[in-house]
Amino acid sequence: MYQFEITSNEAGQRFDKYLHKLLPKAPSSFFYKMLRKKNIVLNGKKAEGKEKLFTGDKVSLFLSKETFENFAKEDKNSNEYLLAYRNLKGPEIIYENEHMILIDKPAGILTQKAKDTDFSVNEWLIGYLLDKGEITESSLHTYKPSVCNRLDRNTSGLVICAKSLKGSQDLSLLIKKRKIRKFYRLFVKGHIEKEKTIEGYLSKDESANKVSISQIQTENASYIKTRYYPLKQLSDMTYLEVELITGKTHQIRAHMAMEGHPLLMDPKYGDAAFNAKYKNKLKAQGQLLHAYRLEFPVEEELLKGEEHIFTAKEPDAFLTILKEP
Repeated sequence: MYQFEITSNEAGQRFDKYLHKLLPKAPSSFFYKMLRKKNIVLNGKKAEGKEKLFTGDKVSLFLSKETFENFAKEDKNSNEYLLAYRNLKGPEIIYENEHMILIDKPAGILTQKAKDTDFSVNEWLIGYLLDKGEITESSLHTYKPSVCNRLDRNTSGLVICAKSLKGSQDLSLLIKKRKIRKFYRLFVKGHIEKEKTIEGYLSKDESANKVSISQIQTENASYIKTRYYPLKQLSDMTYLEVELITGKTHQIRAHMAMEGHPLLMDPKYGDAAFNAKYKNKLKAQGQLLHAYRLEFPVEEELLKGEEHIFTAKEPDAFLTILKEP
C-alpha cells in the first residue's frame, strides 16, 4: 500500500487530477477502475475522483510495487535542486508567505532553464524549499513550485513565484487580468522631460529572437501598451521608470527604441556608439533593465491584508551611473 497526505501545496485540486500527477503514465480508465474497486481511496472511503482535496486528506493506493513504479513519473533527484540552491549565487528573497515568494534576480541568471545543464531561479526555488523542509522529493510528483513570470537573462529584479497550488492559481489569474502593476527602471539615450503612454502592435521573429513594433495591427501581432516616467536627467541620457501595462517579449526594449530612446547597453535594440561609450566603465552583461517594483491589489487574499507594494534595490551598475553629477 502507498499512502500520501495532501499538503497545503497540493490542496485545492480535484482528486483525479492529483492522481494523474502522481501516476502520469496511467490512463484515465485505470484510475476509474481502481476507484470503483476501492483500490484507491480517499480518507479511507470510496471516492469518485471529482472530490476537491483539502490539506490533511489521506490518499491510499492498494497497488503492487510493480504497478506503482510502472505508472510513476521518473523525476529528477532532489539533489539537483539542492545543488542549484547552494551553487547559484545572487537570488534574494524579498517577501515570502505560505503561498508565494518574491525573489530579486540578478542579471546574468536565467528565470527558467534553457537546457538541461542550466541552473535557473526555478531550480533554485525548489532547492530552497527542499532545504527548508517545506516540500519533499515525493511531493514534487504532484505539485512543483515554480516562477510565475519570466525576466530575460540580463534583466534583473523581481520574479513572482508560487509555493502552493493555490498560490499558482491565484497569481496566474492576477497576472492574466493585469491586476499586478509592474514597474521597471532603466537608462535610455537622450533626454525625456514628460511622462507618456505609448501603444502599438508587436510581432516576433522566432528565428532571430527579435521583435518589431508597428502602429498598424497585422496578422499575429499583439497589442502592447507602455507608460514611462522620467526620474532624472543625466548628461546624455534619462533615468526612467516604465510601467509595463501589457507584458510581451522585449516590449520595453523595442518600444523605447521605436521612440528614439534605446536602452543603455542593449545589444539587440540599442545604439552601438552610445553603448560603446559606457561599455568599459560598466562591464554590464546586457541591457540595464531592472524590474524594480510590484504593486498588488490592496487586500489581495494571498497577502492577507499585508503590505502590497514591493521593491528591489537597483543594481550596482545603476548606482554607479546615478552618482554622476
